[in-house]
Amino acid sequence: MIEEQVLLKTRHWLEAAVIGLNLCPFAKAVYVKNQVRLVVSKARHADDLLEELDRELDLLVATPASEIDTTLLIHPTLFGDFLDFNDFLEVAEGVVDEHELEGVIQLASFHPQFQFDGTELEDISNYTNRAPFAILHLLREGSVERALEAFPQADAIFEANIATLEKLGHAGWKSLGL
Repeated sequence: MIEEQVLLKTRHWLEAAVIGLNLCPFAKAVYVKNQVRLVVSKARHADDLLEELDRELDLLVATPASEIDTTLLIHPTLFGDFLDFNDFLEVAEGVVDEHELEGVIQLASFHPQFQFDGTELEDISNYTNRAPFAILHLLREGSVERALEAFPQADAIFEANIATLEKLGHAGWKSLGL
């Protein structure tokens, strides 16, 4: 898939679902300020993706949050299977630790077949973390903390997201073009 297509689909998902459905109440502010870095990985192997993660972590911590607040490292082809991607996340967390960034950067993940433990594959609750491609989301802990201070009901976000998706349903999700 061409990089431009990957970026278009990812931006559409961000705008229609993440921001449009308010699945992340903190996303709009950084997105409209162009502080979200979108990187399409060209890695052919997991080791190559880990090297890209290394570079993106270095760049993120070396760049002021006012320029890059968060990074989405998108891989359109490497992890078609969610369980393989989920296993890879443990290794990716190890890279964050190797960089001594625990408490500085946290990883979140999205995948086209994302599935919470104890749910059925097509449970609508899984769509809170569904994206068009496998994505490693690099978040600054400081930014997360500031966002949580501004949104004291942060614990309610997950429940609100599920309620939003249950109301929307699979047909509504599909109507978003996702």
